[in-house]
Formats: sequence, structure tokens, C-alpha cells
Amino acid sequence: MSKMDLMNQRPGSDQRSRRSIRLKEYDYSQAGAYFVTVCTHRKKCLFGEIAEGKIVLNAFGKIVGEEWVRTKQMRQGVDLDVFIVMPNHIHGIIILTGTPFSANRRGTMHRAPTPQIEQFGRPTANSIPTIIRGFKSSVTQRIIKIRAIPGAPVWQRNYYEHVIRNEIDLEETREYIENNPLKWLEDEYYPTNTQKNIVGALCIVPLQDSHFHT
Repeated sequence: MSKMDLMNQRPGSDQRSRRSIRLKEYDYSQAGAYFVTVCTHRKKCLFGEIAEGKIVLNAFGKIVGEEWVRTKQMRQGVDLDVFIVMPNHIHGIIILTGTPFSANRRGTMHRAPTPQIEQFGRPTANSIPTIIRGFKSSVTQRIIKIRAIPGAPVWQRNYYEHVIRNEIDLEETREYIENNPLKWLEDEYYPTNTQKNIVGALCIVPLQDSHFHT
């Protein structure tokens, strides 16, 4: 298995008017595990293809994987669990610990106090919104340098986030991510399937207690 194959498993709508439906009372910098999905602009398959149930990344897809891994390297108190770069989106679990993470990622979830409190409309340095914003920006800057269409958007403006509530939720989310390539033809992000949705619709994943962000 190649280095990028390992990275894809586990690391070392655009609408004219939108309203945020983040939970106004929820602290998105508090310690815990978060399942995040970020889609490409209009869900175009920019990052590679699925062949025989496995993701084959192109140069853009490899950039996405590299920048996702760098998220942990650049930020204390942030760890990454399972993730997968798909042709037109990325799924990943981000763990906010409040302190450097050292436990086995396949073990139990860890929660630790964090001094920063993020409230609606008031992002902090190590919050999920800030992490995703930085990740998307880094990927876009690198892709722009090699893309034949300078200035063309890479990402959909919105992203999806699900607060992982317990161990069962965590294991189910891991399984969903790891099996994503095998179920690509059934995936709602598969190009033929996305045509059934309204153009520019938000990314949706069938999990409970989920939220969208702009």
C-alpha cells in the first residue's frame, strides 16, 4: 500500500443568499470529535477516480491529502482520525483535545478542557470553522499554481459537520468513511446521482445531529 493510500485512511450551491444554520449556543472549539465533509465546487470530480473500489488520486487529490495531514502538524490540540479523499469531496474526523494528543486513535474518545470558547459568529484559532477555512485556502492556493484555469473555484462554499456523540457514533463514522470508495456508485456525490439534486445544494450525509456551515 502506498503512502497516499495510507493517508486516505488514517494520517501519521452555491446560492446567492445563505443563512448560517450553525448552532448559536454551541462551542465549536470545545474538545471532542467532529465528522467533517467538504465538497468541491458544484461537486466536480477534481481529485481523481474510483477504480475497483479504491481511490486513485490525481495531483490535485494528493494536494488535498497532504494539506489535510498538515492540519495536525500545524496546530497543537488538533488530531486527525480516519479520512478519505474522494473524487469530489473529502470526509474526515477531526479531534480537538485542547492539549497535544497522544492516545491510540483507535481507542476511546478523549475530552479535555480548552481555554478558548467559540460562539456563533466569533471564530477562534483552533475551532472547526477556522480549521476548515485554513485547509480549504491552502489547498486552493496550491491547486491554482498548477491548474490550467487560474481563478476557477475549487471548493463549495459550505461544508458539513457532525458532532460525534459517543463511541458507537465514532465507530459507525469510521466505517462509513473507510467504506466510501466501495459504495461510490451509490454515493449521493457520484456525478449521476448529484444531477438528481438541485444544482448548488448543500452537502448532505445521512447522519443524525448534523449541521451545515457557510
